[in-house]
Amino acid sequence: MRYSLPVIILVALSAPASHATAADAMDTSRIEQLTGAKGQMNEKEGVFKVSVPRTDLRVTTAGVKMTPPLGLTSWAAFKQVGDATVVMGDNVLLEDQVNAVMDAALQNGLEVTALHNHFFWDDPRIFYMHVHAHGAPADLARKLKPAVDLIGKGGAKPTTPPAAPAAATAGKIDTAKIAQIVGAQGEQSGEVYKITIGRDDLKLTEMGAPINARMGLNTWAAFVGTDQQAAIAGDVAMLAHEVTPVLKALRKNGLDIVAIHHHMTGTQPTIFFLHYWGTGSAEKLATGFKAALAELGRPAASPMK
Repeated sequence: MRYSLPVIILVALSAPASHATAADAMDTSRIEQLTGAKGQMNEKEGVFKVSVPRTDLRVTTAGVKMTPPLGLTSWAAFKQVGDATVVMGDNVLLEDQVNAVMDAALQNGLEVTALHNHFFWDDPRIFYMHVHAHGAPADLARKLKPAVDLIGKGGAKPTTPPAAPAAATAGKIDTAKIAQIVGAQGEQSGEVYKITIGRDDLKLTEMGAPINARMGLNTWAAFVGTDQQAAIAGDVAMLAHEVTPVLKALRKNGLDIVAIHHHMTGTQPTIFFLHYWGTGSAEKLATGFKAALAELGRPAASPMK
């Protein structure tokens, strides 16, 4: 069986337009044929929704056996807008599937808009990755095969996490070199060297209070271990148009994405926060963090026609 939401999205985007009904416009029978999944059309709202239950998973939450209707169903909802199709979807993924599926989505021109959990005490842990796509249907459909090859891999349990970095004490890592690579100084706190960079280019208020770096509008990276074997944990504060470039930069440098979400509501503009993790040499990890920083503060690209 296939459990490939980005695959469903890519196929759906290849549907023709300009037919009498919403179902005809998106060629829903073709979507079902190519995905092997059944969908349902809501003619009133003009939305075709394909659901893919993860019946392959054996999950309990606080001892309760989970079934697809309790939240183990991937889905994608499609709506025709002019000559294009807009798709919103949610992927139900094991821990070791998240970044492979994310790579497939990003490499095929899809936007990843959220990554989070829906439950506590679930075994194995389940994560939910939301995706969005719009326009250029033929080009996206031609990129179907890489997503098919990458998604759905992994066992019924998350894989063993990578080896922990070597035990370290303060000063084991060459912090001067890290600061040079990143272009900013950090602070030592016990075994951890942490660099925090405010988004001074953004002027935000919430409930009348200015939101600055100290209030949480910042990007940071914390390093521990040795020069040869280190770990990095961090958070990136982004505008909407910065999310995809930052995701690509971090993944290109081998850093895992562990969450994409909000920390604040009511701010204008909206700020998104991305948490990441990685292991390797301190130099490699610092270079990955620097690559993400380079994507911040760039102007937004022109909207796709």
